[in-house]
Amino acid sequence: MKTFRKGGVHPAENKISSGSSILDLPVPGLVTVHLSQHLGVPAQPVVDKGDSVRTGQLIAKSAGFVSANIHSPVSGTVQKIEPVPDITGYPKMAIVIEVRGDEWIETIDRTDTIVRPDKLSREEIIARISEMGVVGMGGATFPSHVKVSVPKGKKAEILIINGVECEPYLTSDHRLMLEKGEEILIGAGFLMRALPVDQAVIGIEKNKPDAIEHLRKLSSGYPGIRVEPLKVKYPQGGEKQLIKAITGREVPSGGLPIDVGAVVHNIGTAFAVYEAIAKNKPLFERVVTVTGKSLAKNANFKVRIGTPVSSLIEAAGGLPDDTGKVISGGPMMGRALPGLNAPVTKGTSGIVVMKANESVRKTVMNCIRCARCASACPMGLEPYFLMSLGDARRWEEMETARALDCMECGSCSFTCPSNRPLLDYIRIGKTNVNRILKARKS
Repeated sequence: MKTFRKGGVHPAENKISSGSSILDLPVPGLVTVHLSQHLGVPAQPVVDKGDSVRTGQLIAKSAGFVSANIHSPVSGTVQKIEPVPDITGYPKMAIVIEVRGDEWIETIDRTDTIVRPDKLSREEIIARISEMGVVGMGGATFPSHVKVSVPKGKKAEILIINGVECEPYLTSDHRLMLEKGEEILIGAGFLMRALPVDQAVIGIEKNKPDAIEHLRKLSSGYPGIRVEPLKVKYPQGGEKQLIKAITGREVPSGGLPIDVGAVVHNIGTAFAVYEAIAKNKPLFERVVTVTGKSLAKNANFKVRIGTPVSSLIEAAGGLPDDTGKVISGGPMMGRALPGLNAPVTKGTSGIVVMKANESVRKTVMNCIRCARCASACPMGLEPYFLMSLGDARRWEEMETARALDCMECGSCSFTCPSNRPLLDYIRIGKTNVNRILKARKS
């Protein structure tokens, strides 16, 4: 069975919520919509304090090519536009809306009828994706219209839809594949026409046999689209690892998937593209997994963007007494939340509640030169060496040692028998290397 060859680990899957159907989370009384919840330039507000807004209305416009429109996830009144802490704990500019009712703009098709628009041109599809604020739903939040706008001199040959969901605990993509398979395939078809390519592959790990079987049956009616079962191996959901597993092609250091003729979009993104084009629905809600071993109710909720994390945990039965950490994302690549008032963003794939005895950092010991971190690294790096350079603040040497190739998957820290915080130091190093590169350019 296909997989990538270099590195990788096998953390416990803990897919506790995989059998939980998608449920609508009630609309909260107040939402906080950050202007920077996508990769690139923050959006610029087009509303003011005191304005009335409706669900789906444009409230912030993209401020550049690599940026994304933001639409109101609720109807109500703009309470304030000011910095509010996001999931990192740092204040970022946001639009805070007090909710009143749930009045949607008229152009959104709210029916469940499957729609297949087939007369839109490539340019019209890209424009609609941009207009509706669609971004990568796997966590990276790269504006989707940029990905399908292939640069001059490059040619897309294959579209890969990422249904791997290799991060432990998370099941939102799994549930989408089971419940919205037809819509995902239509969305994939729109992305194929936008690139344009004549083949698309949906990569799914074999621990989701029901999703593989379901999409295989459905895809028989969609020429050019096939499902590829993959061996279970983390971090196979990484773009470069998924491309290697499916095509055998290797994205070069510092390169992009398009350099080897591939474009990768997440399952959630394909569904959002369907809604944007077929239903005229902007991206203002998404499916979020809420899970943890001590939670009363592990679930997958359809959540409005800007909803506080506390509302999701309350709907899952409340915060257990033995909670040690609450993580936005999965336990491998996610980040611990400083508080539960942080809002859901377009990139929030899951909220994982970790027990105290699973979230305490173990005592850091000396490196024993076992090289397990190097063996586990899917990018072929030497994490022990990068950590040493970061500890010594030797940023230029970190650049030479390819620190920027690190995908921050956490495989190195996971496999280290000495409990060394390898990824922490590499992240710090990457931040400083990027500062050096920025200064060099200016």
